[in-house]
Amino acid sequence: MKPGESVRPQPKARFTVGLDLGQAQDYSALSVVQHVGREYHVRDLRRWQLGTRYPDVVADVAELVRTRVLQGPRLVVDATGVGRPVVEMFEDAGLHPYAVWITGGDKVQRDGTEYRVPKRELASTLQALLQSGRLKFARGLRHGDTLRREMQHFKVKVNLATGHDSYEHWREGDHDDLVLSLAMACWMGEHGRSGKSASMAL
Repeated sequence: MKPGESVRPQPKARFTVGLDLGQAQDYSALSVVQHVGREYHVRDLRRWQLGTRYPDVVADVAELVRTRVLQGPRLVVDATGVGRPVVEMFEDAGLHPYAVWITGGDKVQRDGTEYRVPKRELASTLQALLQSGRLKFARGLRHGDTLRREMQHFKVKVNLATGHDSYEHWREGDHDDLVLSLAMACWMGEHGRSGKSASMAL
């Protein structure tokens, strides 16, 4: 993974923010991705200290998405482990998150702003963007080295007997919070329908 050129955001730039909410021994992490034509430029990575309370994460995210630079991004939140109540905390803060439940199936299901997305969809989207050169990384990106390690360790295995795929390091030991937040942001950019921005007033 090579860092791309750091390009100054232009007026009316479109952003998607991916947020992985950690549990117990997992970090909560966030990726800010700018859409530049058909490319995705990773502008910022954030990681909260272990044990950070969800209300504190919500407050930090609310402050971020309301900045003039981001101009009302789409906010994608992993609801797989934390459930609907935590997603509602973002809604109560005046945000409009897209909730993603990661599944082991093979079909994407959508119900309003809620998605059930197979693991393979997230992984294959990220892999395709990397291999095609459409995923760029800002120079000097904080936590960039950590993200690079997570992406290198993220592997797909196929059970030859069943034909089912499994994903190492996806909530199985090593931390994968940054790569998951990035995968969700990129998947939403590629496949999610346009809708309300995160900071749009109720």
